Amino acid sequence: MTTPSSGPESLAEDIVRGVGGPGNIESLTHCATRLRFQLHDGDQVDKAALDALPGVMGTVPQAGDRFQVVIGGAVAGVYSTIMNLPSMAGAGAPQAKSDADVKAEIRAKGRGRFAWVDSFFEYLSDSFRPLLGVLLGASLIIAIASVLDAFGVVDFRAADKSATWVFVDAMWRSVLYFLPIMVAYNAAKKLAIDPWLGAAVMAAVMTPNYIGMLSPDSGIPGVECTTNATLGTQQCIATVFGLPMQLNDYGGQVFVPLIMVAVLALVYKVLQRIFPENVQLVFVPFFSMLVMIPVTAFLIGPLGIWLGNGLGVGLAWMNSHAPIVFAIIIPLIYPFLVPLGLHWPLNALMLANINTLGYDFIQGPMGAWNFACFGATAGVLLLSIRHREKIMRQTATGALAAGLLGGISEPSLYGIHLRFRRIYPRMLVGCLVGGLIVGLLGGVNARAFAFTSLLTIPVFSPIPTYVIAIAAAFVVSMVLVYFSDYLSPAERAEANAQRDIEEAAEHAAAAPVAERAEEPVLVGAAAATSSGTAGEARGARAADLPERPAPAGPGEEIFAPVTGHVVSLDEVDDPVFTSRALGEGVGIEPTDGRVVAPIDGELISVAETGHAFGIRTADGIEVLIHIGIDTVQMKGAGFDVHVAAGQHVTRGALLAQVDLSAIAAAGYATVTLMTVTNTAAFTAVEPRVGQDVTAGAPVIDVRR
Repeated sequence: MTTPSSGPESLAEDIVRGVGGPGNIESLTHCATRLRFQLHDGDQVDKAALDALPGVMGTVPQAGDRFQVVIGGAVAGVYSTIMNLPSMAGAGAPQAKSDADVKAEIRAKGRGRFAWVDSFFEYLSDSFRPLLGVLLGASLIIAIASVLDAFGVVDFRAADKSATWVFVDAMWRSVLYFLPIMVAYNAAKKLAIDPWLGAAVMAAVMTPNYIGMLSPDSGIPGVECTTNATLGTQQCIATVFGLPMQLNDYGGQVFVPLIMVAVLALVYKVLQRIFPENVQLVFVPFFSMLVMIPVTAFLIGPLGIWLGNGLGVGLAWMNSHAPIVFAIIIPLIYPFLVPLGLHWPLNALMLANINTLGYDFIQGPMGAWNFACFGATAGVLLLSIRHREKIMRQTATGALAAGLLGGISEPSLYGIHLRFRRIYPRMLVGCLVGGLIVGLLGGVNARAFAFTSLLTIPVFSPIPTYVIAIAAAFVVSMVLVYFSDYLSPAERAEANAQRDIEEAAEHAAAAPVAERAEEPVLVGAAAATSSGTAGEARGARAADLPERPAPAGPGEEIFAPVTGHVVSLDEVDDPVFTSRALGEGVGIEPTDGRVVAPIDGELISVAETGHAFGIRTADGIEVLIHIGIDTVQMKGAGFDVHVAAGQHVTRGALLAQVDLSAIAAAGYATVTLMTVTNTAAFTAVEPRVGQDVTAGAPVIDVRR
């Protein structure tokens, strides 16, 4: 083990030695709190030695021979010292690179192997995650309806339901039917194009005008309808612009908007390069709609439907010729069909089977997938209780209730499983076990079309086989997820550390002042800025803070860095700022993109992306200015920085000019946050909220 030394140069040498020496360093960058190494061989790292260094707050191993060393607010100085070490002159890549450059190189190396899988699941997750609330709401309505159906209060399959129950159906079908429009909006936001444009293109093929052509009795010239003998469904073709266009009901189709938005993003960005900026607002949406609505109606939409129908016909053939294989494959492919929306066309085949055969052979094996999915969610719920994760506990509880009572997998899938890739392999084992039991025991049929929940078990036959299969799928997935975790060891350590910071901040805020003075207090790192907020801050004991300055007057004022409306941190949608882990302060909803220095002092940090600045005054006040939430993801686009780290600035000096419209268009909040990061070193830090201010007006009082 490396013996820790004293002094900045010694710390730098110890860190270099701990990561395998200069020859093992391919490149080195830093953010606000971390040194980010790209190594030739990650196995050469002495993690225990690095963790033992007094100036190191922690280490985070990553895939692709990447390694992070958490330093805190002093990271820039340590980085500079490392880069100036004589031994680094012979390193493989001593020149500094931006985070974006290093990430691009890593992605390039991974293309064709695993990087595309990461991007694909991230695209899916971000397209569905914002819909979790309405999906949960709809699923709970279904759960109540399923209870009533199970007890015979109402038959949801009856053709003569009353207007009351038809209206109840509309309450939950609204979410599932218009899901394509919602997904298109989120997918467009993910790809940094106008989200309303994505929604509008998808909505064009879901309007009453378009849907009206699906009826053979519509009387619209140029529309011809035929019946699909296999699925028992009706297919209509319309002659549009002299060309045949397949008409489809796109309600519930998710695959279509995901493909459409990916193509739309290419068209949108080409048009942005063609038209001057001052006319883009009119012509880019106009030509995007002019191109993409026909492309979606003629090509992308039918492609999604054809894929779904083809899959249904193939499954019917497989069940007839290889029923055991079918019982295993169905639960194994459903985890991949559901995110793409390809499971919806199978509903037509299920209904056709019930109408023609009197039973359905798909829903039984499908139940193994659903309960494996719910079991994985139960494993996450148990872990969230064990690790005191409030948000995940709430998410998992709602998703599990929706699954077990309503048979809805989407809240679990979109809210949890697609966000954490470690869950899928473990869930698939549960799917395999459940499907294997169904196949070996002779199969399971359903006498009615039902959501596979606890309440609908009576519709399956034989019931014992079905119960054994779904119970095994549930337990296997739950146990595997619980004992192997849905986070990697490094991610778990980081998540628990962040939880401890937030809990300490809550405890400190709730404790009396006298009690706080005696207890260790956790405060955020002085400049957790470059890679956002959560996960970057690291705690420090109050005893490690600089000695509290002697009393120097009643107080000092900190002034607004931007013009806008001042709000409390409690109103900010960021848990780290809201918890005061980065100190007390204010949020300002800006009306102007000019960002100025709120105090006289030295710029101790300037994020490469231009979204955050740290300033320290001569008498020890440390202020963090953070422009927007998660704006680090913009990688500097829309941020014109006018200063550099180490520079001395006076109050009112221009720090950056920010394009607020670009932030909003990218889907991020524009609120500018300003906190006193060493709040614990002062008697009081008092924000002045609820006022409209111009840049330079007082918004925070600091009392010693």
